[in-house]
Amino acid sequence: MFETLLVDASTPIGTLTLNRPARLNALSRLTLTELAQAAAFFDAERHVKVVIVRAEGRAFSAGFDLNDFTAPAGDMAPRQAADLGRVMAESITNMRAMTIARIHGHCVGGGVVLAGSCDLRYATVDAKFSIPELALGIPLAWGGIPRLVRELGPAVTKDIVMTCRPFTPQEALALRFVNGIGTADEIDALVMSASEALAARSALTLELTKRQINACAEELVSVGRSVSDADTLVAAQRDPESRAASLAYLASRGK
Repeated sequence: MFETLLVDASTPIGTLTLNRPARLNALSRLTLTELAQAAAFFDAERHVKVVIVRAEGRAFSAGFDLNDFTAPAGDMAPRQAADLGRVMAESITNMRAMTIARIHGHCVGGGVVLAGSCDLRYATVDAKFSIPELALGIPLAWGGIPRLVRELGPAVTKDIVMTCRPFTPQEALALRFVNGIGTADEIDALVMSASEALAARSALTLELTKRQINACAEELVSVGRSVSDADTLVAAQRDPESRAASLAYLASRGK
């Protein structure tokens, strides 16, 4: 069904697995498109109450695929291609089922946005979080800013986004970005325990409560204005100083 994902909807606890381990599950344009499609797929599977979002290999996600950063967007207009991440994030956020991110290894940039689009998040103690977009010469888009402000507050969001400094699972837990941390086995147990507790509730009450909480969060900090994120990405790619930063960042990584 998908080229870059694995999906399982055989039980009330489904799984959505990023399956590009050789690329550290970098979020290509195809992967972003398929994540939105997978959200629609699970919405049609009415018996699924919980979806665990996880990844194969050594990392949850290395963020937006840098191979796609410089590659032509094919038949897509530049703005349409730049908007794929926002569409993905909103699709995951608005899924009918509860979503639980199971994070390990690197969780970078767009990977943080993907995790932040899930309802609950658990990370292994050796996970590594970072948001390097500004170092790459682009703003954090995909609705990432309002989601982080909502979860962490303005000052912390400015710190981790604008300095591009890494942060640990322990800090993520202290900031309440994740719901729990532990070894890989401990995280699997926590994720399954939460999944089973949620799956024991009626589908209707789960869906209505999720919608109400999301509506309250939207009133606190709306992601609605993020529809313009694609315009800021396109503008950054045309700005000389930002473009120079992009080229320097890519060169440092052999791109």
